[in-house]
Amino acid sequence: MKKLNRILALILIISFFSCQATTKEEKAIAKNTTYSAIEVIEDNTIQVALLLDTSNSMDGLIDQAKAQLWQIVNELSYAKCEGERPNLEIALYEYGNDNLLKKDGYIRQVLAFTKDLDDISERLFSLTTNGGSEYCGQVIQTSLDKLPWRKGKNDLKLIFIAGNEPFTQGPVNYKDASLNAKEKDVTINTIFCGEYNHGISGMWQDGALQTSGDYMSIDHNVKTVHIPSPYDDQILQLNIQLNGTYIYYGRHGKKKATAQAVQDSNAQGYSEANAVSRTVTKSSGFYQNSSWDLVDAEEEEDFDLKDVDKKSLPEDLQGKSLKEIEKIIEEKRAERKNIQNQIQELNQKRLEFIAEKKKDNASDQNLENALINTIKKQASRKNYTWKKN
Repeated sequence: MKKLNRILALILIISFFSCQATTKEEKAIAKNTTYSAIEVIEDNTIQVALLLDTSNSMDGLIDQAKAQLWQIVNELSYAKCEGERPNLEIALYEYGNDNLLKKDGYIRQVLAFTKDLDDISERLFSLTTNGGSEYCGQVIQTSLDKLPWRKGKNDLKLIFIAGNEPFTQGPVNYKDASLNAKEKDVTINTIFCGEYNHGISGMWQDGALQTSGDYMSIDHNVKTVHIPSPYDDQILQLNIQLNGTYIYYGRHGKKKATAQAVQDSNAQGYSEANAVSRTVTKSSGFYQNSSWDLVDAEEEEDFDLKDVDKKSLPEDLQGKSLKEIEKIIEEKRAERKNIQNQIQELNQKRLEFIAEKKKDNASDQNLENALINTIKKQASRKNYTWKKN
């Protein structure tokens, strides 16, 4: 409620619209859907904008993004700020692809800031590569202009741009874009896909230094190495049980429930270890689906079960009373919490097993390590801490 009050206060100050429009905007902000392009004040939010080069040579980069999304989210789930778990919002842009419009600088917003992790996964798996012109300054500026960057004192706002062409290309000077990023307290981090010194000569390091960000280089063509553990099968079995605790509702509820299963399949199709990482994500506080799941929605203060169209519910619930449905929701919530706790306990053992196996590969340079190490470093400036418990 505290966060909603802050949002409402901001809207009352800046809005010249009707009360009806304000209420609609407030509810859109509160839900775990994409946001419209307005600035929002809310503390303790990690915002990560991924700007990915999807030109011909970047198949390996996209492959790493698909493979490592869930590990990255899982690591972020251990973050705390002032003793509380922060919110996480991820946005996705692609650039440098000839399939995109020239008038837009070969840039496309794939996804605005969202908390919907299934949507992020779906969009990543839909990306394809094609030759094109890579305009780093322009895609940075576009993301600054189009995304709703927050203004809370503890908000951590980060851009990660990855590519392999000179940082100086295009009509927008990256230094001008960096000045705009500073004004919004957004840190730009650059990931050069290639040899470290080559990226420096291409001004990727200078692009990061403009906002006191980090410059990194990765070998984007290296396949992600997944380490299996003795706990994987148990975690995957628990995922099947976990999916049984979701109760879809609303106009798009059934479709979103199907999308959840599709993203499980995408993860499993990539590798068993990737499916395990996704399951771990689904046991964390970041995996919230109040826009289509009754169990999550019922915990929202602005949600009223009476407003739900029973025809949008699963068939076995449509003939039940509100009291009966409420009881089922509570039972599913208890069941879900129990399953999630089991997954977290098994994952702790899994992480210890993997850490032991990875001792000799601590210096691996891939997208996951580049993002996580940088986020942790920069988050410490705003009193974020990491603790796996």
